[in-house]
Amino acid sequence: MQDRDDARVGDIVVDGALASLQRRHGGPLQLIGRLLAPRPRTIERDSLSFTLADGRDVEVQRVRNPRARRLKLSVDERGARLTLPARASLVSGQRFLVEHRDWLSAQLGHYADVAAPPLLLGVTAELPLRGAQWPLDWRPGRFARVQQEGDVIVFTAGERASQASLQRALRDFYESQGRADVGHWLPRYLATLPRPPRRIAFKRMTSQWGSLSPDGNVVLDLSLVLARPASFEYVLVHELCHLIHGNHSRSFWREVEKRFPDWRDERGYFRTEGRRLKATLRALLG
Repeated sequence: MQDRDDARVGDIVVDGALASLQRRHGGPLQLIGRLLAPRPRTIERDSLSFTLADGRDVEVQRVRNPRARRLKLSVDERGARLTLPARASLVSGQRFLVEHRDWLSAQLGHYADVAAPPLLLGVTAELPLRGAQWPLDWRPGRFARVQQEGDVIVFTAGERASQASLQRALRDFYESQGRADVGHWLPRYLATLPRPPRRIAFKRMTSQWGSLSPDGNVVLDLSLVLARPASFEYVLVHELCHLIHGNHSRSFWREVEKRFPDWRDERGYFRTEGRRLKATLRALLG
């Protein structure tokens, strides 16, 4: 005998708890489909060694992504990355690498040309900031800290300071400099916007320079603090104008033009210097 709280669906009996779920999910058939649907596959990552035409062995990150529709080979400041769809075989991925061996070698060479030296305690003599190289003065201290004193950047750290603590201190310094620049530029544009940004934050971005979320949060790439100030300001204006137009239509670019007439020059700057800026920040912060 069936309990009063049970619900019968065809030949399948669903108990009272599931019956409440079915009411929330639009009916018994929809509920069963949701319960029986396979879970989405997760992204799988590993790496492989690949030999270039000149005999060099390089490490290629291999990513199997269920959402990928085709094989893809990409290179950035972190190295080479091979993306495979869920059903692609490892053999097809290896064949794809061989077919694009010359392209891969050329792209890795481009990034090698812009590679920057890492941050080394007591050794690094200058740091990039606002489009220039600043002298770096190392001083002894208990805690790792970076600050600007006139035309010099002062890095205070102990003799046994870990690399992680040095990189963390430098990141904090760059973020503080970025916030100071944004705080200097932002007031001149707020009056012309339909609403102010909800929040402005910095993070390390792989390819983008900035983004605006639907709820009004602006995210800026931390490597912008290494760029010349005019280029940094252009990216800020670009993202602020997305508060008016959430696209890249002609209307959007007219809003950018009104606020920053030289935006084309700054976009050109990123096309020539952008790869170097991102590679430099990655070398310094790991």
